[in-house]
Amino acid sequence: MTKRDRDFLWELLTTPSPTGFEMPGQRVWAGEVAKTGARVECDSYGSTWALLAGRTKSTVMLEAHADEIGFMIVQIEKSGLLRINRIGGSDAATARGKRLHLLGDKGKVPGVIGNTAIHLRPRNQGTEKAPEAHQLWVDVGASNPKEVSALGLRVGHPAVFADEPLELAHGRLVARGIDNRIGGFIIARVLAKVAKAKQKPAFRLVCLNAVQEEIGGHGAMMATHRLMPDVSICLDVTHATDTPGIDQAQHGAVTLGGGPTLTHGTANHPLVVERLVKVAESEEIKIQHEASSRATGTDTDKIYHTGDGVPSALVSLPLRSMHSAVETADYSDIRNTIDLLAAFVVSLKPSDRFHQRL
Repeated sequence: MTKRDRDFLWELLTTPSPTGFEMPGQRVWAGEVAKTGARVECDSYGSTWALLAGRTKSTVMLEAHADEIGFMIVQIEKSGLLRINRIGGSDAATARGKRLHLLGDKGKVPGVIGNTAIHLRPRNQGTEKAPEAHQLWVDVGASNPKEVSALGLRVGHPAVFADEPLELAHGRLVARGIDNRIGGFIIARVLAKVAKAKQKPAFRLVCLNAVQEEIGGHGAMMATHRLMPDVSICLDVTHATDTPGIDQAQHGAVTLGGGPTLTHGTANHPLVVERLVKVAESEEIKIQHEASSRATGTDTDKIYHTGDGVPSALVSLPLRSMHSAVETADYSDIRNTIDLLAAFVVSLKPSDRFHQRL
């Protein structure tokens, strides 16, 4: 990873972008992809895309989601403490004792999710349960609602964990919001790689960074309706199941560092998946496989049945500790995913049609 790549990735990871409040992160992403010469646009809710001309009018879309999980102020108590609820799938069990950035009218406000000392909590012989979101309380240093207001905070303001990215040994990256800020990073790097090629791609390339995936994929649905690509690859993260306590018989075997996964079934068009497998084989890119018996739980589920149907496939980056402040990815998986998606785009020929035949 070059210094420029790292700086871009760090800026994406440290710019708060909770669901419904994605625009600060979108502006970072748009500023970077514009450097490729692609045309950059966004819709009314903030889904943002870059368009790179191809040799035909056919369109391939690479999609990731821009939002991250977080919290939101739901009550300001007389004591000046705040009550919060979840944005998306935030895990209240990991929240106590964590630092927050609250995103108010005057900018970031530091706060902490309180943690009653272990000495003062009834332990009930080891049967203590994880808190519910409404049981969490946040201290911003205020003693009453007036002091909270003076900080620029009110009910409805969002918050994210304040943890900064860090690197572990042997090429491991840890951060909050890798789900799915890493997807935006990857499709931006694929765009740059394709733009530098000597020949235009056969298909016009659209890289979409969609909003609101964490609450149902609404951004991808709206943008796909507008863009109507001929083929689409959705990029998200998936659970690395190589840590203690995960039943691989139930969740499948996915290894961190084992390469991106291809999902088979449901939303995933067999011909698109087949092409991805062939590209991986020809380029000697390490991949893994996953099964989807009902739904993928990603934006793919919203993209593939738009209009008359968009032939789609899901490519996922293995991730440990998803939906926490210590999400962990492997740089080799990131590189392999960039290479796979770029090679897929380049592999497309003007005559390619991902359409089933009788």
